[in-house]
Amino acid sequence: MSEEGAENPRFIVVEGPIGVGKTTLARRLAAAYGTQLLLEGADENPFLSRFYSNPRDAALPTQLFFLFQRSRQLQNLRQGDMLQPVRVSDFLMEKDRLFAEITLDDDELALYEQVYQQLTLDMPRPDLVVYLQAPVDVLLARVEKRGSSYEEGMTADYLERVSDAYSEFFYHYQDSPLLIVNASEINLADGDADFDMLLERIALIKRGRHYFNPLPDKL
Repeated sequence: MSEEGAENPRFIVVEGPIGVGKTTLARRLAAAYGTQLLLEGADENPFLSRFYSNPRDAALPTQLFFLFQRSRQLQNLRQGDMLQPVRVSDFLMEKDRLFAEITLDDDELALYEQVYQQLTLDMPRPDLVVYLQAPVDVLLARVEKRGSSYEEGMTADYLERVSDAYSEFFYHYQDSPLLIVNASEINLADGDADFDMLLERIALIKRGRHYFNPLPDKL
């Protein structure tokens, strides 16, 4: 249980590199709060499988599709029920630019930036960002285990670039309270002990940067 006087943030974003478990955790948080869940639809992007097979040729349409999709989702969220006590998302709008900087060449990035600036005006700001971290070998193993067809061409080198970009981004991130979670060994998918501790921590965070690194269970 949370301490007396603690209050849940109204808009929680779960973020982290591919395979870290952000969608799984976002679903569980939304279920715990009984609230609206906003998920990025990677499987809806018709260019994604082409991107993993041939990144150079498919990078721009892949990124623009995600940009339009994510900006539309967040605008719909802003226009929805603002009285809802908690809302949970598995993406931060700024992550779109993070991926664009990795995948696009200079001319493509300049074009992308023009579109990005227009589409992201007055976006809702999270009350809390939960940033999940894990080593690249763990990320790759999780990606391979889930067996998504559009991720078949993903490489360890690409995952490492994504993971490094996330680390750099959140090292400087100050726009919202931030909870950094070591997700490499703890069970936030269906283990109750770690998840319950995480819920208690979330309820207490009002500002600043925080860390969540409970020891894994030893058998």
